[in-house]
Amino acid sequence: MLSPKLLDALNKQINEEYYSSYLYRSMVAYMEDKNLDGCAHWMRMQADEEHMHALKIFDYVLERGGRVELQAVATPDRDWDSPLKAFEAALAHEKFMTENITKLADLALEERDHATNNVMQWYVSEQVEEEANVDDIVNKLRMVGDSGPGMFMMDRELKSRPAPAPIAEA
Repeated sequence: MLSPKLLDALNKQINEEYYSSYLYRSMVAYMEDKNLDGCAHWMRMQADEEHMHALKIFDYVLERGGRVELQAVATPDRDWDSPLKAFEAALAHEKFMTENITKLADLALEERDHATNNVMQWYVSEQVEEEANVDDIVNKLRMVGDSGPGMFMMDRELKSRPAPAPIAEA
């Protein structure tokens, strides 16, 4: 059984994960508008992954006998000054999500809920990967600068991102 404090925090994290999916979908629309179908593809795969992250917590709460209480999802930004700025915003968002996950893991330990802490450790590892992936793209985009051919190559590279693994495999 989840404590009320932990249940509330998990419900808030479900909302944050859904917001992440919305944010990345907004970035899909931005990239499509800029004719960057590779960047749009990468963002779409990220949006799908964030949706699965929300579902993983959603299902965990249900499995523990908790009540999922969905909340309104905030409207994400829809415009950025450049693809680089969009990816920088994605990196800042992933760092924010890492903070949230860390607080949830800390709360689980404080509440002596080792099962929830175990689930959060999966997210801790996932966030290390998320930040590293986006940071790599940001660094490459900074190297590319205003180079059209460089952006063309980056866009093509980002189009090769595979779909996220189904939640059962996560």
